[in-house]
Amino acid sequence: MAEGGSESRVDIVVNHASKSSEADLRSVLVTSFLNLDKLDTDLYRGTHHWVPRTKRLFGGQIVGQALVAAANSVSEHLCAHSLHCYFVRAGDPKVPVLYQVERTRDGRSFCVRSVKAIQHGQPILICQASFHMQQPSPLEHQFSMPSVPPPDTLHTVEELIQRYLSDPNLADNTRQGLNKILADEVPIEIKPVNPPDFYSRVAMEPKKLFWVRARGHIGAGDMKLHCCVAAYVSDYAFLGTALLPRPHHKAQFSASLDHAMWFHSTFRADEWMLYECESPWSGGSRGFVQGRLWRQDGVLAASCAQEGVIRVKTVSQSKL
Repeated sequence: MAEGGSESRVDIVVNHASKSSEADLRSVLVTSFLNLDKLDTDLYRGTHHWVPRTKRLFGGQIVGQALVAAANSVSEHLCAHSLHCYFVRAGDPKVPVLYQVERTRDGRSFCVRSVKAIQHGQPILICQASFHMQQPSPLEHQFSMPSVPPPDTLHTVEELIQRYLSDPNLADNTRQGLNKILADEVPIEIKPVNPPDFYSRVAMEPKKLFWVRARGHIGAGDMKLHCCVAAYVSDYAFLGTALLPRPHHKAQFSASLDHAMWFHSTFRADEWMLYECESPWSGGSRGFVQGRLWRQDGVLAASCAQEGVIRVKTVSQSKL
């Protein structure tokens, strides 16, 4: 079935990757990792995978691609306002992912789509996404954005790692671990507000703040594409927040179980946003995390929640 029918690229990706003069600046998230082949009506295929060190498919990419497929089946004036996903099987990075879209409901203000991501004939992710026509309302409020240094005053993760690697006294095992992080070539940029200390293991409150944006240029475009990119970004380093209070325990195995996201305001995923993450609970080999994505002007752009399985082992203090 994956090979049948005429193929075309998904509309919301084509529309934002058509200017050849900007090809060298175009975000790889748009040109590759969120790009889908259209095989038939409401049937898509994803072939380009970013594979982390776990050698499993990155959950954020599957969520983002599922949202791309769902968004392509609704009217242009509708934007995603929420999604709810369950990860039911580990993804295989060696084979494509098929996305089947079911048009669950088309209403006057809201549309609902159900998407199954399939490999080897079985679903690896089940996603429901709801789309809404923007409507003005006098009922508006939001929390206040945390007060943090602006992104242009902070270092990226790669810059911080290079500073550690320049230390001639750095232990070999630490050096190897940092070089593996650099080799990941993550398609997003991150600037931690309170950078972690790679030398010591200190118990911390289960909260972290970092600036994040997609690498490369996406452009203003429509919100459908930026929501898809934000869905990808939202899963990165999210579950690890639950490990911060236990520095002498390392995740032997971790995987997302479910992921939910709500989109509140317009934003650009290729501009710096503050990701505020916290873990109010962990137990039973599971961790629960919540997050907020803030625009630089203090507007709350999106909220996230996730539960994942975390099986840990005890580690000793690093010897430098």
